[in-house]
Amino acid sequence: QVHLVQSGGGSVQPGGSLRLSCAASGINFSRYAMHWYRQAPDKAREWVATITSTGSTNYSDSVKDRFTVSRHNPRSTVLLQMNSLKPEDTAVYYCHVRAYSRDLWGQGTQVTVSS
Repeated sequence: QVHLVQSGGGSVQPGGSLRLSCAASGINFSRYAMHWYRQAPDKAREWVATITSTGSTNYSDSVKDRFTVSRHNPRSTVLLQMNSLKPEDTAVYYCHVRAYSRDLWGQGTQVTVSS
């Protein structure tokens, strides 16, 4: 059974930083691309970042140059470092993997950016 367990997040002032972590179990982690999504209140879930199995990264335009996705395969963990946070980054953040023909999600982590 696959589990994605998230940690991190919280509240921060504009310009601050937070780091999210997502620990996977039940999959051969190093073989899978991992993704981060977010969902703001009353908005659709949107893609944020991807790191492939080989470590290549891609970001949405809204977070490019501020967020960094990384992975630590021995710990089956994917990280999202978020810098220069803006109020519009406020959302619930989810890690995601497509495995065994299924879309699998973490439990979600609230990130609030407010002064």
